Amino acid sequence: MDNFEKLIQEKIALEVEAKTRRHFIKQCATGIGGLALSSIFMGCDPFSSTPKQKIQFSPRDLNPLSTMAPPFSPKAKSVIYLHMAGSPSQLEMFDYKPILEKLDGQPCPDSLLRGKKFAFIKGKPKLLGPQAKFEQVGESGNWVSDNMPHFKKVVDDVAFLKAVNTDQFNHGPAQLLMHTGSPRIGRPSIGSWATYGLGSENQNLPGFVVLTSGGKAPSAGKSVWGSGFLPSVYQGVQCRSKGDPVLYIDDPKGISRNIKKSTIDAINKINKEEYTKYADPEILARINQYEMAYRMQIAVPNVMNIENEPENIKEMYGVEPGKESFANNCLLARKLVEDGVRFVQLFDWGWDSHGTGHQTALDLGFRNKCKDVDRPITALILDLKQRGLLDETLIVWGGEFGRTPMQENRGNQKMSFKGRDHHGDAFTMWMAGGGVKGGVSHGETDEIGFNGVEGRVSVHDVHATILHTLGFNHEEFTFDFQGRPFRLTDVHGHVIHEILA
Repeated sequence: MDNFEKLIQEKIALEVEAKTRRHFIKQCATGIGGLALSSIFMGCDPFSSTPKQKIQFSPRDLNPLSTMAPPFSPKAKSVIYLHMAGSPSQLEMFDYKPILEKLDGQPCPDSLLRGKKFAFIKGKPKLLGPQAKFEQVGESGNWVSDNMPHFKKVVDDVAFLKAVNTDQFNHGPAQLLMHTGSPRIGRPSIGSWATYGLGSENQNLPGFVVLTSGGKAPSAGKSVWGSGFLPSVYQGVQCRSKGDPVLYIDDPKGISRNIKKSTIDAINKINKEEYTKYADPEILARINQYEMAYRMQIAVPNVMNIENEPENIKEMYGVEPGKESFANNCLLARKLVEDGVRFVQLFDWGWDSHGTGHQTALDLGFRNKCKDVDRPITALILDLKQRGLLDETLIVWGGEFGRTPMQENRGNQKMSFKGRDHHGDAFTMWMAGGGVKGGVSHGETDEIGFNGVEGRVSVHDVHATILHTLGFNHEEFTFDFQGRPFRLTDVHGHVIHEILA
């Protein structure tokens, strides 16, 4: 080595020594980040010459909806959740208050208004007695109004929750809380949790199906059946009871099943190669959804066809083939759980009974809404029972909150019709089948139905109970996200053992 080369090396050594650690980190941050990213994307250690093994597919990776066993023996194998979007008035259906009837038209006591927030009530409202007639029915002697005459036949199959409460009094946040456990978007819906934990018993149908009626979607939108931070394969699949059940269920003209299958196989071969590189669970969801869509083209038209049901069954539900209706959706729900779908969610819009017009008046539009659901709900319970499916199917009914015992009052605005404002302090829900006692009533409200005075339960308690019937301890059923384990009930919830068989 000549003198010139030695001088060059000495100069380089001095320059390297001059680079402080702080300077090195500042100048090379991008390079370090690149090394880290390469280790994630390429599946190898950037500081090692030996590549890591490629990701191996587990059976559930390739089929996220494969049937899974819960931690303990479940009472229910499937759930049908009937949500009355807008929130029905418990005081005109199941929670009879004779004292409120006597106080009809009296000024509301200041003690009930102090410190309370209402969605619309202003000033001092008047108490409003029940706008329906009640009677005690069945061996249980539970109260049911004349708005629900058919339901009286199945009252002994139902467990009422008379003192449910929520801290939300606007529709969107309350619906999110009722279905995801949080009033803010981003959390998985209860149907997504169920299918994540249990999969589906029919690999040709989605594990979680959503049906809507009433002409509009819930106020909270599709977030109420979204998968949140769970893989998107677990979100609800919305089907239609009018027209094609799923858009594009038929192949384009000139495309055969063989061509379709070859196309999907080619696409998913690429997807599997991508997953071995990036380990993104959404790639697995995409693979499964391509395969599911292919299988659904055969399975869905049959299960979603109510025309092939016997005439006596269609008459029992009061279905209207070719139309969008709650009755059609109840019959479809029975067919879906019978074919192995894990969770079926029915949303029926139009229950926001403020009394601002004919459609929202308690003695007009509300009665019509009750008429729309009374017969189908009764038929659903009876139909499942006669097929031996009620014991393994949990039915849940309710809204996102209840209604006030006071007449809707909007200050100087004249109210020509009778209605009630939103009320979260006490409302009624019920469950039937799937490990629930029939003919019981848990909880009680005060003499005018304003507050729960006994057996108060929260939305989280309802969730804990549903998961319990499916074989899960709600405190242990979690999913890791953003550095901590999340659960449907968050840090709340107790199983309502009083209604369990």
